[in-house]
Amino acid sequence: MILRARPTGDKGRWAVMLLVAAMALAGAGFFAFQAVQRFQESQAAASESDVSAGGSPLPAEPFVLFRNTASGQAYGQAATVSLSDPAGARAVSGVDCDRTYGTRNAVICLRTQRGLVTRFEASLYDRNWQQQRSWALRGIPSRARIDSTGNSVATTVFVTGHSYAGAGFSTETSITPLGAGSESGSLEEFALVVNGEKVMANDRNIWGVTFVPGQPDAFYATAASSGRIWLVKGSVSERTLTAVYDGAECPSISPDGTRVAYKKNAAGPLDPHWNIAVLDLASGRETVLRETASVDDQVEWLDNATLLYGLPRSDEAGDSDIWQIGVDPAANPVLFIEHAWSPSVVR
Repeated sequence: MILRARPTGDKGRWAVMLLVAAMALAGAGFFAFQAVQRFQESQAAASESDVSAGGSPLPAEPFVLFRNTASGQAYGQAATVSLSDPAGARAVSGVDCDRTYGTRNAVICLRTQRGLVTRFEASLYDRNWQQQRSWALRGIPSRARIDSTGNSVATTVFVTGHSYAGAGFSTETSITPLGAGSESGSLEEFALVVNGEKVMANDRNIWGVTFVPGQPDAFYATAASSGRIWLVKGSVSERTLTAVYDGAECPSISPDGTRVAYKKNAAGPLDPHWNIAVLDLASGRETVLRETASVDDQVEWLDNATLLYGLPRSDEAGDSDIWQIGVDPAANPVLFIEHAWSPSVVR
C-alpha cells in the first residue's frame, strides 16, 4: 500500500516552510555559537600564551624596538630589528602594543583591551618577554618612556579626546617607580612653576616625559595651561615642574643630555602643523628641521646627530613608517623602517 501525504493547502504549506526555516536558522545559530565560542577560546589561549611564553629574547646586539604595522597576524605586535640593519628581518614578540618603549632588559607596552567594556593597561616585560607587572590606565595610550636605569616608567594617556590637535583633550601622565610595592605618581599633583610663580589653574595638562640620562631624579615634559605650552624640567623628589622654554611639545632629550628635540606647532591650535625642532640647552638656540610633514609623535634619538619619528601612511589606514632626519638644518628626511611605529633605540 502506498501512503500519500494529505494535501496541506496554502496555510499548511506556509507552516511547513516556516518550520523548515526555523530549523535551518536554529542550526545556523548553533554552529555560529560554536564558532564564536571557539574563537573566544582561541583568543583567550593566545592572550595567555602572549603573557606566559612571550617571544624570542631581546637581541644581544644593539637593536630598534617598535610597533609592527605590517599587515598580517603580527600586526600591532612589538618587534625588533638589528640597529645595523634596520631594513632587515624583524623579530616579532607575540605581544600586542599600542605604544612601546624599551631598554636592554625591559619593555613597557601600553595597550587597549577591547571587549564588552574597553580597558587600557600598561604591562612591563623582561628581556625574555615574560610579563613582570601590569597596571590599569585611565585612558587611551599615547606616550611611554623608561629611564636608562630601568627604575622608572612614564606613561601618558588621553583621559578625554584622542589627539593633541585642538583644545578638547585632557591627559594623565604618571611616573611609576618599578620597585616592590611602589605606586605611580601623577604629574598633575606636581607644582608647576612659570617665571617663578606657581600655576594653580585647574586646566593644567602634562604629557610626554623624557628622562635625563644619568640623572634618575630629573626629566623633561610638556605642560599647558590657559592656552600656553611650556617645556618643563621636572624633579621627582621635589615634585616640581619648572618652565624652561615656550612652545615645545613631546620632548626627547639627546643621549649626551645637551639638547632636547620636540614637535613645535607652526599653525593654529584648531588645525596644528607640527614641525620638528631641537633646543640647545646651554645656549637656548632653537633649530627647526626641514621635515615638511606634520609630525605628531615623540621623537627618538638614533644617535647624538639623528632623530627618528613615526609618520602615518596617508594611503593605508592603520599603517605607518619610521623616518630619520639629521639635526643639521640642511638635512632631509630619509625612510628608516617601513610599516613601523613607536621606535626606541637600544645599544
